[in-house]
Amino acid sequence: MTVLYKANMVRGEEWARFFAERAPDMPFRLWPDIGDPADVRYLVTWVPPDDIATTFPNIELVFSVGAGVDQFDASKLPVHIPLLRMLEPGIAETMVEYVTMSVLALHRDLLHFINQQKAQVWREIRITPAKRRRVGVMGLGQLGQAVLERLTAFGFPLLGWNRSPREIDGVTCYSGAAALTEFLAQTDILVCLLPLTDETRGILNADLFKRLPHGAGLVNVGRGPHLIEADFLAALDGGTLSGAVLDVTDPEPLPAGHPFWSHPRILLTPHNASMTTPDTAVDYVLDVIARHRRGEELPGLVDRTRGY
Repeated sequence: MTVLYKANMVRGEEWARFFAERAPDMPFRLWPDIGDPADVRYLVTWVPPDDIATTFPNIELVFSVGAGVDQFDASKLPVHIPLLRMLEPGIAETMVEYVTMSVLALHRDLLHFINQQKAQVWREIRITPAKRRRVGVMGLGQLGQAVLERLTAFGFPLLGWNRSPREIDGVTCYSGAAALTEFLAQTDILVCLLPLTDETRGILNADLFKRLPHGAGLVNVGRGPHLIEADFLAALDGGTLSGAVLDVTDPEPLPAGHPFWSHPRILLTPHNASMTTPDTAVDYVLDVIARHRRGEELPGLVDRTRGY
């Protein structure tokens, strides 16, 4: 009944220590030390190995070590093998911190002040009260709801858009393609927390930017392929967007000389908005394994038809 971990090896050592403490009777291995492949029942991974089902003939569960699963080729994973997103609380907490930082940076014109400092310019920018800055979140899953809950404290009017209907206290929610234009028209700072699917790939494009109020801000913590690069740069340079915080790009890392590195209206971070915490992640994995053994519903189970 081996658990095999294939992701960041430094954090993997922490996983191994917590497994030894909390499940000493459950063998735990770090890739590439897989032992007997027939013993592997549970795989925790970021970039999955090729042909999981053939390599590990007795595999029962596959966990993504992160909140997303777009790195998996679902066609290579038989439908009878459950694929699970990581739902441990550390991911949500660190994402909430990052998005709060990013929204406040755009709200309080931090990118302008950074550029003024570089140019040795001392010039005030009039403050816009939070109650007049509308923040909209695309993607109302666990992370999106956690972000909106934290932003409530600042007094921003909050909006949310999702593929399927949601009801969130204190948030004006929209759902479906027909409601997207109305949502965007009221959003001064847009936060993208959508999963990457065929439907959402390229959603951050010229048409969407034009439907935002002129000079809106963008925070992309979804995935790099959500963003159409040429449209985005044109929107920044033309004033349709006033600034952006990007934690994800396509490709990752960006090559030397890429315009995102030096653009004065972009704050760029290296896909570091949220991070799985080994301590609580091990608890989540052990809980799911126990539920699976009892034949119970599995939290974080990916719907293959929707891609998340």
